[in-house]
Amino acid sequence: MDNGSVKQIAVLYPVGGVGHVGPMTQLAKVFLHHGYDVTIVLIEPPIKSTDSGAGFIERVAAYNPSITFHVLPPIPPPDISSSTKHPFLLILELMRQYNDELESFLRSIRRERLHSLVIDLFCTHAIDVAAKLRVPVYKFFASGAGTLAVFTQLPALLAGRQTGLKELGDSPIEFLGVPAMLASHLVKSLLESPEDELCGAMMKILKHNTGTRGVLVNTFESLESRALQALRDPLCVPGQVLPPVYAIGPLVGIGKGATDEEGGERRHECLAWLDAQPERSVVFLCWGSKGALPKEQVKEIAVGLENSGQRFLWVVRAPASSDDDRKRYWEQRAEADLDALLPEGFLERIEGRGLVVNSWAPQVDVLNHPATGLFVTHCGWNSTLEAVAAGVPMLCWPLGSEQMMNKVFVTGDMGVGLEMEGYMTGFIKAEEIERKVRLVFETDEAWRLRKRALELKRETEAALEEEGSSQAAFLQFLSLSDVKQLRE
Repeated sequence: MDNGSVKQIAVLYPVGGVGHVGPMTQLAKVFLHHGYDVTIVLIEPPIKSTDSGAGFIERVAAYNPSITFHVLPPIPPPDISSSTKHPFLLILELMRQYNDELESFLRSIRRERLHSLVIDLFCTHAIDVAAKLRVPVYKFFASGAGTLAVFTQLPALLAGRQTGLKELGDSPIEFLGVPAMLASHLVKSLLESPEDELCGAMMKILKHNTGTRGVLVNTFESLESRALQALRDPLCVPGQVLPPVYAIGPLVGIGKGATDEEGGERRHECLAWLDAQPERSVVFLCWGSKGALPKEQVKEIAVGLENSGQRFLWVVRAPASSDDDRKRYWEQRAEADLDALLPEGFLERIEGRGLVVNSWAPQVDVLNHPATGLFVTHCGWNSTLEAVAAGVPMLCWPLGSEQMMNKVFVTGDMGVGLEMEGYMTGFIKAEEIERKVRLVFETDEAWRLRKRALELKRETEAALEEEGSSQAAFLQFLSLSDVKQLRE
């Protein structure tokens, strides 16, 4: 940073929720490393609970005292539990209503100190605030370049259609920069008719991609070179000049080995259990901070794991209830009742060979433990990057959102995972679980996947070095943003 004696501030503005605030916090650390002050601006979560997003923010703030967290003055939230509107639409509406409060906060910072406003994908409404104040605005895309390439091309694809893409079913669709994928693998809301309210809202967000000065992407050059090249290709969206794309990732957390999410210093019990296991011998199963499976599926997993004969560490969450779809954007679920969920006598039979953890485990620590040899994952991008950085191959079990697209990337260009057959039907049989786990541990496939996983781990480390591609991309972003500010 070269702005005389004035230390500049980067203001980061994510939509609420663990999956958005977590990566934005990692981005904040990169700004801090380069000598900037950072403020992360948040809104009050519309759903209050003892284990809500607010609790998560308190923990993140405690771990990161160098980052300022500013909560905008609250405004009355929508009634998410009783509204007939999709909860995502209500969240977007709420975020838009905070524009005045965001403007007031930005005005409170001396203009010469305000370096930029960095928003996430779902805060495009804030572009208008930045334009009004003549503040440079950038987008942070917490998912990968492959997803961004698809999202960037989708509005033009839908523009010429009278109906949605759902009717294409499992027909393949070609996009620049990524392997061909089935239409059914796109985000569910994007398959609907363009006249659908949720689909229309998503398309409006995706079209705003050109409203910023650049896009910071949570990936690195060698991991998604084909997708990044497409995003820099004038033919990606004919007639449209896309903003510069900077691959600055992977932005993943560093494990702390805490007892729980409350910031304790003792190691989690599962790490002590892993210490006693042979190297690369354990299957780790976790479906993210929000992922939950039906009770019948949990029992099926238990049977498959028991029959596989392999060691495993399994995070079990409470099954989704009827109103969870309206709450999942903001709060965690209660702890699971393991006795009710698991087959009778299961815990006794697998004692010593398997460990079931209720609701939460320190995922980064587990993935980086020498005993972990395989990750059964929902393919959320954060989890995918954490596995790549740890050098752990994956069995892909996507649940929704953009996870099916990530599955295509992991099993395709990345070559570091296999898919679990049956995820599209919403139910994977015990025989498939047993077969895939055995395949990865007991056949030549294990050698191929582990070799590729270790290659990606080395590439990750290289990208993050001082002279690496991700460091160079962030420095390029800073230099170009400073030049543009000086011209203004």
